[in-house]
Amino acid sequence: RAAHHAVRAAVRAGITPEQRERAQRAFLAEAAGQGIVSVHECAGPDISGRDDLAALLALAGPGTPEVVGYWGELGAVETAKALGARGLAGDLFVDGALGSHTAALSAPYADHDGSGTLYLDAHRIGEHLAACTEAGLQAGFHVIGDAAVAEVVEGFRLAEKEVGQRALAARHHRLEHVEMVTAEQAKLLAGWGAVASVQPLFDALWGGPEGMYAERLGTDRAAGLNPFAALAAEGVLLAFGSDAPVTPLDPWGSVRAGAYHR
Repeated sequence: RAAHHAVRAAVRAGITPEQRERAQRAFLAEAAGQGIVSVHECAGPDISGRDDLAALLALAGPGTPEVVGYWGELGAVETAKALGARGLAGDLFVDGALGSHTAALSAPYADHDGSGTLYLDAHRIGEHLAACTEAGLQAGFHVIGDAAVAEVVEGFRLAEKEVGQRALAARHHRLEHVEMVTAEQAKLLAGWGAVASVQPLFDALWGGPEGMYAERLGTDRAAGLNPFAALAAEGVLLAFGSDAPVTPLDPWGSVRAGAYHR
């Protein structure tokens, strides 16, 4: 992971401001062409950098989709405010991904030794939620595996003790992906006002009995991934997105994938 971030930083350093602006303008034009009126940029110190987020926010205006910025760094309240970010959320990693066997699971992978990697524990999650709540910012985390979801739920419990349920729920803290979640956990998250920022095209690409999810988890566990209807039924707010460039910008394809679970 550290090596990946080092390579990413080296590549970023080789991109000129002019190249970055051309790429950002092309992205905003493509989004507008797809009928997208608002895009959420999940930036952070290891993902893109401050200059990248500031430049994208500056490009937004008449003729472009709205750009909502997030900064993925624990406790960096002043940085988020200085950048004009809506919250300290997005790619703030509690765990990794199923494809790379780094999503944190409560039981081992079906096709790999080990159960993934947990990058943040409940204590640090709770501290971040409480700090953002008190600062009037939306907190959020990347969370995929069931062990990671359990850690986030415990983090919400700890934050509730610190700031109270009403204040915690008022900020509508955000969870990216939240793919392995139970109905009981969904009910708790709804009570805390959480938003599930989900990507239905993940299921279209990797779901089904012969897809990547089934390879990683086995068919029984894989069948329970991305339970959008269960989340909605428990009162969790859903936000459909692409996680671009992981999946393409395709709003109606996302709606279809959300309606027809594989």
